[in-house]
Amino acid sequence: MPERVAPRSSIAAALEQAGERLAAAGLPNPRREATALWAAVAATKPGDVWLRRGQTPPLELVERFAGVVERRSRGVPFAYAVGRVGFRTLDLTLDPRALIPRPETEGLVDLVLKWAGPGARGQDPGPRGVVADVGTGCGCLALALAVEGAFERVIAVERSPDAASLARENVARVRPRVPVEIREGDLLAPLGDQHCRVIVANPPYLTEAEYATLDAAVRDFEPREALVSGVDGLDATRALLAGAAACMAPQGLLAIEIDERRAEQVREFALGCGWDRVAVHDDLFGRPRFVLAFAKEEA
Repeated sequence: MPERVAPRSSIAAALEQAGERLAAAGLPNPRREATALWAAVAATKPGDVWLRRGQTPPLELVERFAGVVERRSRGVPFAYAVGRVGFRTLDLTLDPRALIPRPETEGLVDLVLKWAGPGARGQDPGPRGVVADVGTGCGCLALALAVEGAFERVIAVERSPDAASLARENVARVRPRVPVEIREGDLLAPLGDQHCRVIVANPPYLTEAEYATLDAAVRDFEPREALVSGVDGLDATRALLAGAAACMAPQGLLAIEIDERRAEQVREFALGCGWDRVAVHDDLFGRPRFVLAFAKEEA
């Protein structure tokens, strides 16, 4: 059970107790971690936590913080422990129903917006068709494109009913100005005869052997089905490259996150599938992480 701090304790006392608990659990930088956890629970910045450390917080806040610290001390990843994650401009609800969004995935949104966002390629601003996010998870890509893009609507596809439920919660939380529809099903099948201007995806792309080498915090808490994709890690990626053209408007864009170790293999497969142009782009760490495939003039 989470340990309670006395009602009249200060923020500093709560942080001290939390730091001791986290240190005993073997977490590095326990004091910094405690401050970050308090900031997340209190919806403030770590610097503000330090400035207000002498204040007496509400008991309800202290108890919620104690619960978060208890989860974190058991090895629960930070985002799951606090139940929230930041993605670009968004603050999303998150739990083990969906994969934790990685910072590099934000680059996939940048690439799509550069090609099809407001004012892209010198075009007049205005809606530019439908964008589909295949394998939406918590909905981070779909919602980022709905908020920052200039699309008529967004379709978010998810095969896990639990993850789809979480995505719907985040749609309700963000309330984007354009419609975001969650469709349940595997990969491209839920799109039916819809022709999309853009299809974006962060599919599973690891092998079983690679999955086995992941940090325990990933293996023990994050959904395996969102990480592993067949013997060579490419089952989902191949299916997207082979089938997305049928769901694409003429000259549309397919943007996929990939494993850096298989970038050239994916590029060659995409070219073999008949895409008009294929380009590989690096992530913010300089690793080949994204493949952009452009449809022909006639779908």
